[in-house]
Amino acid sequence: MKPTGPVTTPLAVARDHPAYAGHFPGNPILPGVVILAEVMAVVERVTSRASHEWEVANAKFLAPVAPGAALTLVHELLDSGGVRFEVRSDAVLVASGSLVPRRA
Repeated sequence: MKPTGPVTTPLAVARDHPAYAGHFPGNPILPGVVILAEVMAVVERVTSRASHEWEVANAKFLAPVAPGAALTLVHELLDSGGVRFEVRSDAVLVASGSLVPRRA
């Protein structure tokens, strides 16, 4: 059953995720691609559509995410079939964007 309205999901990115090691040594931040992968994993579970069936219509990465930061995804399935999302760390918006179904 398709959820109606915004859905909130905690995102668990390990403090020692390998992406932190090279991005950036001495001042690590979580790469945007990892944030987007976490968003895609949730959307895939909720919609039962594989990640390759989606296109990123837009994505903005607005604030750095340090190791150990608690992240929360708020996403909404749109009537158009797309998904709008925001990722927050506490009250700070760190990423936002939208996904659309890939056209055949």
